[in-house]
Amino acid sequence: MIIRLLAGALAVSLLLAQAPAPPTEPPPYEIKTQVEEVVVPVTVTDEKGRFVNNLDASDFRIFDEGKEQKVVYFSRERNQPVVVGFLLDLSNTNRLHWDKFQEAAQDLVYNLLPGDKRFSGYLITYGDTAELAVNTTQDSELIMDRIRKVKPGGSAALFDAIYMACTRRSLVQGEPIEPRRVLIIIGDGHDSASNKSLREVLELAQRTWVTIYGMSTRAFGFEAQGDSNLQKLCGETGGRVEYPLEDLYKDVSGYLSTPSDEGNYAYKVGTGGYAAALARGIYTSVAALAGEITTQYILRYQPNVPESTAPIHDLKVIVNLPGVTVHSRPYYYPAKP
Repeated sequence: MIIRLLAGALAVSLLLAQAPAPPTEPPPYEIKTQVEEVVVPVTVTDEKGRFVNNLDASDFRIFDEGKEQKVVYFSRERNQPVVVGFLLDLSNTNRLHWDKFQEAAQDLVYNLLPGDKRFSGYLITYGDTAELAVNTTQDSELIMDRIRKVKPGGSAALFDAIYMACTRRSLVQGEPIEPRRVLIIIGDGHDSASNKSLREVLELAQRTWVTIYGMSTRAFGFEAQGDSNLQKLCGETGGRVEYPLEDLYKDVSGYLSTPSDEGNYAYKVGTGGYAAALARGIYTSVAALAGEITTQYILRYQPNVPESTAPIHDLKVIVNLPGVTVHSRPYYYPAKP
């Protein structure tokens, strides 16, 4: 009897020794992991909108959550490495002036991809879906040739196009610090077909240090459904929006008091004056965007602020000069998702 009990106890102890240990609770998700370095592209313009490109590091002050930070890197080199994603809207809303914006898109590509190895770009078109039309290249002609062949039609998956641009590592080689990452949306900003939301892609662009610019296809004072989207995407990532056909007549006095059968046009449609005004508007907008992208200052700092669980940190850049305007992102995400 004693032998049987001893044998049973031994068997139980062997089974317990072989049993796997009970699972332990996973560690709680730590949201206080801070970014090691913040990258801040900055553009400075004077009262006439001209770029101020002769500033030094001592001219800038950066505030993170209201606390001044020490700049650890400063560059004003004009030809910094840049990867530009051109996002072209192929929805039905752009049919009316499609040829004009094809021309504007090609001018942008030509200006931003001059054949220098420091500049490269890719093309994403978006209609019912977002499609990578041309992968990253330094050859502007590859992208321009594709732009010449596409035609608008369907809805607009803008947010999916931004998501693709921010997440496909094959499009941008290297860290976000260098090369710089820029997106240019050539469209009116409306979205009617995406799986992603504005909030999702805006946070994604912020976290991957992408700066977004817009070449709006809004024309002649007509309201664009997605203009608020375009303004938000650009303004909150440090970029801005150009409207090449919006203010075509702003310098022409009295055109509203000159009625005609086809409308109050200061430049008659089909005339040389009309074509010249369109070309001038496009040229001015292209020059403004290309100039801003290639003349930005780049500042970097290591955040020195009290650790917190706040989802975003306010960011402010001040230039110690009178009469200048500073363009930079207004906030960033301090913690990894």
